[in-house]
Amino acid sequence: MRDNLLDFIDYLSVEKGLAKNSIDAYELDLRRYLEYLRESDVTTSSAITYDRVVAYLKELRGEYSDASVARKLAAIKAFHKFLVREGITDNLPTADIKAPKKAKRLPKVLSVEQVGKLLAQPIGVSAGVIRDRAIIELLYSCGMRVSELVALEVEDIDLRNGFIRCFGKGSKERIVPIGSHASEALTEYINKSRPGLAGKYRPSALFLNAHGKRLSRQSCWKAVKKYAEKAGIEELYPHSLRHSFATHLLANGADLRAVQELLGHANISTTQIYTHVTKERLRSAYERAHPKGSSG
Repeated sequence: MRDNLLDFIDYLSVEKGLAKNSIDAYELDLRRYLEYLRESDVTTSSAITYDRVVAYLKELRGEYSDASVARKLAAIKAFHKFLVREGITDNLPTADIKAPKKAKRLPKVLSVEQVGKLLAQPIGVSAGVIRDRAIIELLYSCGMRVSELVALEVEDIDLRNGFIRCFGKGSKERIVPIGSHASEALTEYINKSRPGLAGKYRPSALFLNAHGKRLSRQSCWKAVKKYAEKAGIEELYPHSLRHSFATHLLANGADLRAVQELLGHANISTTQIYTHVTKERLRSAYERAHPKGSSG
């Protein structure tokens, strides 16, 4: 079957046009698979059974994460489909084998105290500092993605009624309320900072850089990271404030459907992950505070 593997590698390169790194990964995974079959005295593709492949996957699970096993299974499935398509065999032992479900990773969430420290960092009266203060306040107040925030136009802001219009994935529009602190910071930015940044231009973008152009996602996030470091927050990701916004709302009794609408999630299942985060935080607090809470 080693000759079949070489033919498959050529197929991935010539017909599928995969990148070298992807092809190398396929080859490495399949060479180990074929070695396992050889050691099991399976020397032809027609002799490979469903049970044999499952036994191999069980062996892999002892060494690798579910995500890695799923990737290796994908390579094995592709190889067997290739053998059938080429007429080498009519045996497809992987037809009914499903990849292991990837465990949902709980999002990184800041504590209320950490958010407070972050919000307190932009100190000063320069145009950039005033702008950055408004950005951080708005990210936490509205739970927006960084990409949604930098895409905001001036006309999207309704400070009188305390709402902001933003466009999420698929250009789906949603209306989000602005908290009082974010409203104050945004008002200061619009009145004191933005005119100086805009200069002679009349840009429609809400958040501007020093050249009067729309602030980029990268520059926005770089500024937020800078203040996070000052606040002593080591781990901060582009969605950290969005995750914290949702988790803190649910922890304080907000309705799950309302949070779904605020975040712009199409499915409630996407929002439900934050209930798991809230439960984890409650358990952690219980174990720290209760005399009999810790299992240790």
